Amino acid sequence: MTNPFGTVSAEAILEGRATDAYFERTRTTLEHAGKDPHVVAEVTADQFPTGSFEVFTGVEDVATLFEGRSVDIDALPDGQLFDGGPVLRIEGSYLDFAELETSLLGFLSQPSGFATAALEARRAAPESLVLSFGARHVHPSITSTVERASLLAGLDGFSHVAAGEILDREPGGTMPHALMFCFGEGNQPAAWEAFDEAVPEDVPRIALVDTFWDEKAESLLAAETLGDDLDGVRIDTTGSRRGDFRHIIREVRWELDARGHEDVDIFCSGGLGPADLRDLRDVADGFGVGSAITSADGVDFSLDIVEISEGSDDPSNGRTQSGEGGEPISKRGKLSGVKEVYRTPDGGHHVALADRAGPEDGEALLEPLVRDGEIVREFDLEAASERCLADAARVGFGVDER
Repeated sequence: MTNPFGTVSAEAILEGRATDAYFERTRTTLEHAGKDPHVVAEVTADQFPTGSFEVFTGVEDVATLFEGRSVDIDALPDGQLFDGGPVLRIEGSYLDFAELETSLLGFLSQPSGFATAALEARRAAPESLVLSFGARHVHPSITSTVERASLLAGLDGFSHVAAGEILDREPGGTMPHALMFCFGEGNQPAAWEAFDEAVPEDVPRIALVDTFWDEKAESLLAAETLGDDLDGVRIDTTGSRRGDFRHIIREVRWELDARGHEDVDIFCSGGLGPADLRDLRDVADGFGVGSAITSADGVDFSLDIVEISEGSDDPSNGRTQSGEGGEPISKRGKLSGVKEVYRTPDGGHHVALADRAGPEDGEALLEPLVRDGEIVREFDLEAASERCLADAARVGFGVDER
């Protein structure tokens, strides 16, 4: 069986078969009628700025999807924050890309949602170690998408081994409760010692300390067992037993310090979200965040034709680079005409018609991605992450108002 897990193949995506049926029927109808207009289409979530910024990513996959097709594409840079207006623009004969709409939107929607949620976590605890622990909440085939989005948003690492192979990053993580169960209650020191003896030296010695007994008791036992080799303790107490989590962490910190273990860090995980990180960031050293990222809604992008040259299948008869050519068009509730988006000096997001002057000192954000089927942009995750964090600071994303 060539595809035992029933996932859609890369071949199907690239060939345009990973699409909604009505696009295939549209092609059949247009070919029957002898129509293939030259169009400009835009991908948007909101037509006008809403005051709520989101992270744009997934653009490298989009470029791969359109490579070799006779279209021009402009898009926001990877990691750019946006608030209304187009994030991507396609120009070409409609039948050169009609069936790709479904995959295009999927490549942008879910990763952008993951990245936005991860950025919320990053901004909630900017000085803390924050790792992505969400791989177990998504289909294994998209774990690298989750982890890349998390790195782009500035998280410090992730836990998934295969995603690490794809992203060329070393996954993090130490021990689960299952390891503690295999040694049994009362034998926690044997589990920690075995771990210390078995795993490579560069793996942090973080002891899980909430399996059988009180978190404080197991933390002190771990410190006594591993001594100076102990880097930290992880508290993963389930919500049903947690009570006042902040008090638990403060109590553990107090008791470790009282016995000379000030260098032992406290790492927390277990259903934590941005609000938790804001509340705990002054008493804990690091966090694992999972479902708060993977349960994020995808960004509700749609693709709409905004300009059309009826009957023109020759690009020379279509819209020119100066913005002249086709007729503005749109469905009800959408804005016709080719648009540009700008970042203003005050951190604002501005949407305007592309053939009109933009705001004073505004920075146009759409950049070339594909030209006549050739990818004209290079991709670098580190640069995208730097862009994301800098733009988040510029627009005030996730500012803590407490």
